[in-house]
Amino acid sequence: MIYTCTMNPSIDYIMNVEAFEAGDLNRATQTYFYPGGKGINVSRVVSRFDVPTKALGYNGGFTGAFIKEFLDKEKIQHQFIDTSQTTRINVKLKSTEETEINGPGAEISEELQKELLDQIKLLSNKDTLVLAGSLPSSLPTDFYVQMTSLCNKQGVKVVADTSGGALEQLLGHPLFLLKPNHHELGELFNVTIDSKEKAAEYAQKLVDKGVEHVIVSMGGQGAVYVGQNKKLYANVPEGKVKNSVGAGDSVVAGFLSALEKEETLETAFQYGVATGSATAFQDDLCKKEDVEILLSQIHIYNMSKGE
Repeated sequence: MIYTCTMNPSIDYIMNVEAFEAGDLNRATQTYFYPGGKGINVSRVVSRFDVPTKALGYNGGFTGAFIKEFLDKEKIQHQFIDTSQTTRINVKLKSTEETEINGPGAEISEELQKELLDQIKLLSNKDTLVLAGSLPSSLPTDFYVQMTSLCNKQGVKVVADTSGGALEQLLGHPLFLLKPNHHELGELFNVTIDSKEKAAEYAQKLVDKGVEHVIVSMGGQGAVYVGQNKKLYANVPEGKVKNSVGAGDSVVAGFLSALEKEETLETAFQYGVATGSATAFQDDLCKKEDVEILLSQIHIYNMSKGE
């Protein structure tokens, strides 16, 4: 099963305002409420490919109840730990420019930390755990490392979709998949990633540090995959970008779902790119049929052979 862990979930309150003016009364033309958090996004998309998934992490209060009810309606399993604190609300204001206001995360006590680690100890070598998003400030900075070490002992495949210090600490630990964008990859090595060749070069350094699969998303420039014996490039399909939130999470979901169905690496990479693009073209996360429409537009090139 594909488990996801969201340490700092939210309700994403999306407001469309035609011409936002700071300091004045503004009226939204459309509003949407969705459960937020990178791990939750991965579970929601994975479930649309009919692949078993369960969402783990922390939540609480009336907002936490909304998240659980939303996932119940989508028939997604979850086992959140109740913090007895109200899960945050993040406001996404879409106007001539996009503005985000993120609420503060919950305080996670040592007792709650142990409860999550005890859940991880129950996973087996048939499972994959996706660690996604930032860590709340109340958690130890090495908490992802603690979780990864537990998984390594049990043979659980670990996927990390995070950045900054949390990602740096994970390097050197066995990881199944990393999916940085080109900016995050550049920050890791203090370089500018401005071509697919550079993306492949520095993704290879991650593989050399023990990562089995690396996917580097480069926005409109496409995406690069690097593994032990493969370097692949994929273009992205044409379409109007409506929503950048969840696109990267959807790449992870599409790739993992295809591998769960025993597809080839090339096909899994194609599905990952199609799934990320499909979400970018929607107001919410993509559906399976959105992905299938785009698949034929995505071509995979073998960079090792200079195609």
